[in-house]
Amino acid sequence: QVQLVESGGGSVQAGGSLRLSCAASGRTFSGYVMAWGRQAPGKEREFVAGIGWSGILTYYADSVKGRFTISRDNNAKNTVYLQMNSLKPEDTAVYYCHVVPFAGPWDTYVKRQKDPGFGSWGQGTQVTVSS
Repeated sequence: QVQLVESGGGSVQAGGSLRLSCAASGRTFSGYVMAWGRQAPGKEREFVAGIGWSGILTYYADSVKGRFTISRDNNAKNTVYLQMNSLKPEDTAVYYCHVVPFAGPWDTYVKRQKDPGFGSWGQGTQVTVSS
């Protein structure tokens, strides 16, 4: 059974930085996409960033492009990071880690991330950005 443990959330002022981590366990993650989603109060969960198995291919939501960087550990490839810079109050949300075996186009992954039962989600970590 896949287990995901997120860490690194917290409170920061606008313009600050945070680094989130997600450690995955329970199996090997060859061929798995690892990604981050977030859910703000009163809103649906949305895609933030994703990274492929190789750790080379990445994809970002337009709202975070240029400010957030997703990466994956080079060894076991079972840990994913999200470096968040130039944080804005609108980045305030619970951030969730997501893993799923997937090898298709990124836009398809983003759409399918909303499907129940598509992959596994972590419990989330709160990020609060104050103005």
